[in-house]
Amino acid sequence: MLENEKGLNLRQKQELREHQNLSPFASFSDESLGRDIYEEPCDLRTVYQRDRDRILHCKAFRRLKHKTQVFLEPEGDHYRTRLTHTLEVAQNARTIARALRLNEDLTEAIALGHDLGHTPFGHAGERALNEACKGGFEHHIQSIRVVELLEKHGEGLNLSREVRDGIRNHQTSGKPSTLEGKIVRLSDKIAYINHDIDDAIRGMIIKEEEIPSIYTDILGHSPRERLNTLIHDIVINSEGKNDIVMSPEVEEAMLSLRKYMFRSVYTNKVAKSQEKKAENLLKQLFEYYITHINELPDEYLEMMEKTHESEEQVVCDYIAGMTDRYAISKFKELMIPHSWGIY
Repeated sequence: MLENEKGLNLRQKQELREHQNLSPFASFSDESLGRDIYEEPCDLRTVYQRDRDRILHCKAFRRLKHKTQVFLEPEGDHYRTRLTHTLEVAQNARTIARALRLNEDLTEAIALGHDLGHTPFGHAGERALNEACKGGFEHHIQSIRVVELLEKHGEGLNLSREVRDGIRNHQTSGKPSTLEGKIVRLSDKIAYINHDIDDAIRGMIIKEEEIPSIYTDILGHSPRERLNTLIHDIVINSEGKNDIVMSPEVEEAMLSLRKYMFRSVYTNKVAKSQEKKAENLLKQLFEYYITHINELPDEYLEMMEKTHESEEQVVCDYIAGMTDRYAISKFKELMIPHSWGIY
């Protein structure tokens, strides 16, 4: 034990070591802006470790395993889901944070929580709820509702402000206030561009050799090479800086590859042939519950009474939290006539 660690508990020792080992640009755990509701600090875990654990153990995180990433109900065990996407984002982000000596725990917490508010059926579901709800719908805002309100029967997870800021600002137009949040913002793009290419090739939507060489000659000719290029580029260009940046050449190639994916995969008629059905399904569920509000689960009715949220918002919360298969099951239960049984 070091002399200056005497009398400290394990959390305090970790906090001290952060100041000794991390970059001066890192977000230090003992300098967190804290939680909205004060809690006694844990004697083992830092504030960001505690946030990470709360996200990992929450119900919304577990439901991600049955939510679409790109392909709806794919036949095959190796296509990504929203959960595996989240894990890949977290791994990319942790690698970058560790290399830059930033706060890996904060980075991981933001990454694990960034898509908690995503709808069933991926962005098709998001479009459906955005059209159905008068106030619109954006999954990064819904992720904040999940951690601040919806989890733990209306109590929320009471996460630190830094983690919530990173979740709220992970989208392209977001401006995270921490370097760790900026890492997750880029890692999200890196993950989905690369794994969506891999899934699209597996689904025979595109072929590796069809990707324009103007991008692959810079980024690489396989998912492994592209990940290696992008992560190295961020680390090399961000080291020693109070910012997370990429070289202009690599950033332009990545953004152009993203545009290619929108043209070739994300709007591909074959890959997206079932999306309109998914959108209509969620819109019909929304209309049903708006006119049969008392059929919502008790916890949502209780929350509506407690928080005075609008019926629209609570219905939106309920549907956004559904998994793909649960949404299909509820639709069948509510909209499809049952066979008459004679016993």
